[in-house]
Amino acid sequence: MYQRNTNLPKNHLGPLSTMNQFLNPAFLLRVAQSYLSDVNRLWHITSEKLERYQNSMLRNMVKQAFMAPVYREKYIAANIRPYDVQTLADLSKLPLISKDDLRRHYPLGIITPTYNVDQGFLIHTSGSTGQPVFIYTDLFSAIKSLGGFVRTLRAYSGNWRSSRIAMIIDTSLGSVEHMIFTSSAIPFLHRFLKLSNILYIDITKPPKEVMMLLERFKPEFIGSDPNMLRKLAFLRCHGKGGSLEPKYIFSSGAMLDTYTKEYIHHAFNTPIRDVYGTTEAGPLAFQCPSHEHYHVHSDFVYLEFLDSENQPVTSETPGRLVVTKLYGNGTPIIRYTGINDLVTPYLTSSRCSLHSQLIKCIEGRTTDLLSLPDGSLLSPLTITGIPAKTMHDYHTYKIKQFQIIQRTHELIEVLIVIDDELRNTGISVEKLLLELRNRFTQAIGQNVKIIVTEVHQIQHNKPADTVKVVISEVPQKQ
Repeated sequence: MYQRNTNLPKNHLGPLSTMNQFLNPAFLLRVAQSYLSDVNRLWHITSEKLERYQNSMLRNMVKQAFMAPVYREKYIAANIRPYDVQTLADLSKLPLISKDDLRRHYPLGIITPTYNVDQGFLIHTSGSTGQPVFIYTDLFSAIKSLGGFVRTLRAYSGNWRSSRIAMIIDTSLGSVEHMIFTSSAIPFLHRFLKLSNILYIDITKPPKEVMMLLERFKPEFIGSDPNMLRKLAFLRCHGKGGSLEPKYIFSSGAMLDTYTKEYIHHAFNTPIRDVYGTTEAGPLAFQCPSHEHYHVHSDFVYLEFLDSENQPVTSETPGRLVVTKLYGNGTPIIRYTGINDLVTPYLTSSRCSLHSQLIKCIEGRTTDLLSLPDGSLLSPLTITGIPAKTMHDYHTYKIKQFQIIQRTHELIEVLIVIDDELRNTGISVEKLLLELRNRFTQAIGQNVKIIVTEVHQIQHNKPADTVKVVISEVPQKQ
């Protein structure tokens, strides 16, 4: 029987434990083999071989999950045994696992009896909903996550050992970034490689300080979350960071709405691409360099896209994301619904050289869907592009930030922050707000009242310093 512990957990893996594992020749051989095969696999593997690889990894993960109480209880109740799942086609036999399932069974109910917590990491989600989830993972998974970063960089003609890379990341204890860049792989590599080409900046630093560090470093690639990138774009539009000329800017950690993407692109005159990953399942996908769709790390994870009846959706139809992780020890992630993202699959052959599942677009948290008076749901991407399109049409970038809040079924308020330095340039603020109201009304319908309000600032979510682009205060039917 597992024991429940409500105390705030500690990170179990210290530097000494990490280094001891790296001094194990068998572990180092496993890491080397994984790196050499992982990074280039999606360019060289056929669809048939990829499916065989996925099936083999899935069987191993299901056997492991059956030893963890959180899964075993559900599997036994559903009369499922490990040998019932042999291929991806059998995956739908397994019950879904939610965030609440992991919370209820924490700590010992989410790991197998053979998992050594003293040689693993305890990491947690950001807790933006006020309910963070803690999971256990192992050192090998941390290195595997780094492999997803290396693969994404390779897709954009970058090299992790020579390209100048700047990452503005959350390095606080318990974060995935802390696990990878502070407690495991990177500190070990620093013992053998200089790696002066990679700059890590803590995301809590003031944006002006971050911009000064970037100017001094002059990176070819910059990565951070949309909120920090938007702040840097604002500084760039106001004369800071003029010497920066990155080849690409990567956004991750939150939904990249059309307005933010356009604003950052305008500020830096640089392509901005999206990278998709989660705390629970690691790297999921990255946006194709040549097209708008995303390539899934299909040898790391298998993704399902389900409708409200938990049935697969058709191609180019939004569905609730369900994730199965195909590697690692610690807390198994199999048919996990806790990411709560609405994602549109692209069920077609890839138009480039990578072989993987494809995602057409990521439409954000399902909790941010808007509920219309007739009972239908409206995707955030239907309306988040309106401010960017309006600014483009009127040749202005005076909207510094915006937020859409659904107050009731019949009332939506759009909060707008105006850049004071551009306030009296081009279209008047009054006319701009009126135009926004008209466009939101046209997109949503006459049955919903639209109020567009100018505010001095938009409140950030705590404890994370982030802003949700779309908030619905209307309870949705379950």
